[in-house]
Amino acid sequence: MTRPDLSDAEKVAKYRAELRAVGRNQRLAGFGLVIAGAIAVWAAASAGPVGPMLQWAGYAALTLGWALMLAAIFLRTRYHRQRMRETN
Repeated sequence: MTRPDLSDAEKVAKYRAELRAVGRNQRLAGFGLVIAGAIAVWAAASAGPVGPMLQWAGYAALTLGWALMLAAIFLRTRYHRQRMRETN
């Protein structure tokens, strides 16, 4: 992998867009799961007899969502390190 050319603002913007694309699906899925999990935990209080199951499902969605978001951060950091490393 070659080091990105960051000599002017246009090339920096292009590299930032490239970095934002790395792990995008994982970040979006994680964000969706975090939102769905928070709604499930909030709604569990008024769900009646299925409340405890809904609450546990919400906690599971929160856990999986945050794990996906952290994995996306790890992927992006690893990609950036590889790009910035000099390889000749």
